[in-house]
Parts: sequence; structure tokens; C-alpha cells
Amino acid sequence: MILKYSRSFKKDYKKLNSKLRKQCDERLILFRENQFNPLLNNHSVHHPYEGCQSINISGDVRALFEINNDGILFIRIGSHSELYK
Repeated sequence: MILKYSRSFKKDYKKLNSKLRKQCDERLILFRENQFNPLLNNHSVHHPYEGCQSINISGDVRALFEINNDGILFIRIGSHSELYK
């Protein structure tokens, strides 16, 4: 499985504190092994990210991604309120 990261995702990732970065790294490893692991709570999302999926990083932090022909592109990461304002 090929995972790619958008410029927005990379920018969001840099804004995370070290604890959240570590959690994100761990969840992405888990995602690579099994994208439907119950800890990830992989689910589809609606407006403004229709056609995308979301996984849980921590209690309130989500990573949004889309599946395309090239693999999986992570597009954003942030708290629920940051992503859906």
C-alpha cells in the first residue's frame, strides 16, 4: 500500500506537538498494517471533505485521506473543530 502526504497534511503535521506526532506515527503504522483496525475508527466523512475517509489519531485529532488510483493520499490532520470549521 502506497501512502502519500499532501502539502497541507505535512504543514498540519509540523504544527502538532511531539506527543501528537508520535501518536500520529504510531497510527499510520497501524493503518499500513490494517486500515480497518478498530482503534482507527476508519469512516467516511461528509462536507467539506466528501469522498474522503477519516481515522482517529487521538481523542479529538483526526487524519483525513482519500483513496485514488495511485494509492492513499493523506490530505489533512487536526482536531475535529479545526478540520470542520
